[in-house]
Amino acid sequence: MPHIVLLGTLDSKLKEILYLREQILSPLYQGLGEFKVTLIDCGRSPVPDQAVTICQSELVSRYGDLDDPLKLSNMPRGEVVKFMATCATACVRDLVKNGGVHGIISAGGTGGTSLTSAVMREAAPIGMPKMICSTVASGDTGPIVGETDITMMYSVVDIAGSNALLRNVLGNAAGAMVGMAAAYEKFLEAENQQKLFGTEEGSMPTPPKKRVAVTMFGVTTPCVDKVREYLEREYPVEVIVFHATGHGGRAMERLVEEGRIDAVLDITTTELCDLMMGGNMSAGPTRLEAALKAGLPNVLSLGATDMVNFGPKGTVPEKYKERNLFEHNPTVTLMRTTEEECEKLGALIADKVKKYAKEPKKVQIRIPKGGVSMISTPEGPFADDLADMALFEALKRGLEGTGVFVVEDDRDINSDGFAVAIAEQLVQVMAVRTRQKKAKPPDDLPLFG
Repeated sequence: MPHIVLLGTLDSKLKEILYLREQILSPLYQGLGEFKVTLIDCGRSPVPDQAVTICQSELVSRYGDLDDPLKLSNMPRGEVVKFMATCATACVRDLVKNGGVHGIISAGGTGGTSLTSAVMREAAPIGMPKMICSTVASGDTGPIVGETDITMMYSVVDIAGSNALLRNVLGNAAGAMVGMAAAYEKFLEAENQQKLFGTEEGSMPTPPKKRVAVTMFGVTTPCVDKVREYLEREYPVEVIVFHATGHGGRAMERLVEEGRIDAVLDITTTELCDLMMGGNMSAGPTRLEAALKAGLPNVLSLGATDMVNFGPKGTVPEKYKERNLFEHNPTVTLMRTTEEECEKLGALIADKVKKYAKEPKKVQIRIPKGGVSMISTPEGPFADDLADMALFEALKRGLEGTGVFVVEDDRDINSDGFAVAIAEQLVQVMAVRTRQKKAKPPDDLPLFG
């Protein structure tokens, strides 16, 4: 029985949320199974209705910390949203922990979207279907979705009252959630079946592949494509590629924290440049830290550290207007990092490794001296030997005496040889065994313990 959690602020959206529930339970979807809906009231004030599974007063009393629930009525609206999000997050986390949740859905305006998206981001794992039908889904959804896989559907009209257009949109949202939840239930069943009995009747379960996270940017794509092809051909690993756009780095770190990654090949550490210089693609101040803290096999490189990302050229901050700028495409302008900035970046990476590495012997570095990106090779628009050298030297200097192994490679990051070498470097740190004849490591790959 697919189980869907329905979140709603029923003091303002009762009719709309009940219609969404009705559509999820519609006879139209009986062919997909019998659905169970847990309706949670996340509003400021309790709304009695027989369709409600977990009422507002129960939510507040079980998961809140107010000595008097009546205090909610005097809280500013923003504080109410935060408080109810905290309560609902704890509630949904319990439901998910106990198993049997196959999807979470909601509908609302700005307040409801802020509340329910926080619940989905914090309480539901990546992979579980999550959907919000929202009045703000056509705007900047970055703060709403974050590093998760929330699906946003624009409501077109305000979610207020009942009209044919809104009913049509909510019906589509319900149908989408029903399909996703049914598919997710089947996926979990198949996954458990394979773990227990193998892929065919009577066969032994297949040992799970090691999950390797790899970071990529447009200017490091050839390297990552080669790494992925090589690793998956030669070793029992599954490569998961993260686009280093800020949210991509955060998603990788989150999955590491959730225990869903076995090793990290952090080829593209460009998000740290945006953190330092105020670019558009920062992954926040904790970038790099999750894998170090977890003690995972972790090989780092310096992909795209020659650049900071901004929007269209006209949006580049005034203080950077005279810098070396390169239009990657009409919506992305790149700024070359300077010698001073590169030195600070190298020191930052070294400091993070020294401070957070739980097992320094599992952390290694590979420096692409021939160029850190597609456009920083000789004659490229971002070629700058002094800036690159400042980065390399600061990183090496900062790691002296730490036991962290550093390889200096004369090739550029996108050369096939560099890609194979860094892939083999990670494999050695992981101590992985091949399913077939072991690939011959590159001749120039140094030996290490």
